[in-house]
Amino acid sequence: MDSDPLARSSSQTTLDSVRVVQEITGQRGYYTEGAELVDSILDVAWEPAHHQDPRGVPRPRHEHLQCRALTKVSDTVVEPYNATLSVHQLVENTDETYSIDNEALCNICFRTLKLATPTYGDLSHLVSATCLHFLGQLNADLRKLALNMVPFPCLHFFMPGSAPLTSRGSQQYRALTVSELTQQMNSKNMMAACDPRHGRYLTVAAIFRDRMCMKEVDEQMLNVQNKNSSYFVEWIPNSVKTAVCDIPPWGLKMASTFIGNSTTIQELFKCISEQFTAMFQRKAFLHGEVKDEMQFTEAESNMNNLVSGYQQYQDATADEQEKFKEEEGEDEA
Repeated sequence: MDSDPLARSSSQTTLDSVRVVQEITGQRGYYTEGAELVDSILDVAWEPAHHQDPRGVPRPRHEHLQCRALTKVSDTVVEPYNATLSVHQLVENTDETYSIDNEALCNICFRTLKLATPTYGDLSHLVSATCLHFLGQLNADLRKLALNMVPFPCLHFFMPGSAPLTSRGSQQYRALTVSELTQQMNSKNMMAACDPRHGRYLTVAAIFRDRMCMKEVDEQMLNVQNKNSSYFVEWIPNSVKTAVCDIPPWGLKMASTFIGNSTTIQELFKCISEQFTAMFQRKAFLHGEVKDEMQFTEAESNMNNLVSGYQQYQDATADEQEKFKEEEGEDEA
């Protein structure tokens, strides 16, 4: 949910059923408008899913899932404040956070979809491809994703992507197969503006949509992991989770959603932190909604700790983990 009324009205028609639950936009959203809107937003998001499956869709809680647009593409000068204050809350109060960057969405629209002037509706359509409320051969709900995707409580910031993404003129010439979908799981289709090749994956989830052979899915994902083994941490074996939903998206024969918990997400946080520090050192724009400077200081510290955490586990090796276990055993003895 975007707190910008223009964005809300422009993207309303493209958000089907239960899609993006909400977006808390820091200084402006979480502390003011967001606090007033959150309950009504969750009720609206839950209602259509509840009618579809009254037994299987629990009422969402705002601590469980939030989406935050970490952006360079912004018309708000205090965006570094907003993003930092948002991350401060997301670290403490969410189980899973899907980081969606407007810059990355615009890049997909320009470079892949060949859209000259993308609209809010186009951006919303990219992030609306979820299948968690449909039945399938092997289901993956939010709780299972949290269990398999979050190795440490604070490292729950995911980078989503989807396939296929092609320009409208070339869609009829592209054959959709499981192999083709897995090949598109790359940095060009990621919805966060950072390159996964600059870090390492802690965990990965791939959700395919269509009636397909689970053996083929598992083989293709195993091939992807083996070919890119240097981009996965070696001390988490079998870190790729797969799921299959029987119902393809409207207008497509098959599709896939890719979710990565990668240490490269720290690139976004570093960029925001640099911009935040540049303004906060000069006390710029502190006369807004949030009066207590301690909230800014705590938020900055929390984000720096998050970056350090990702870097620590990016550099960790299996040998270090074994040594750590041995030291723990000696201490207990």
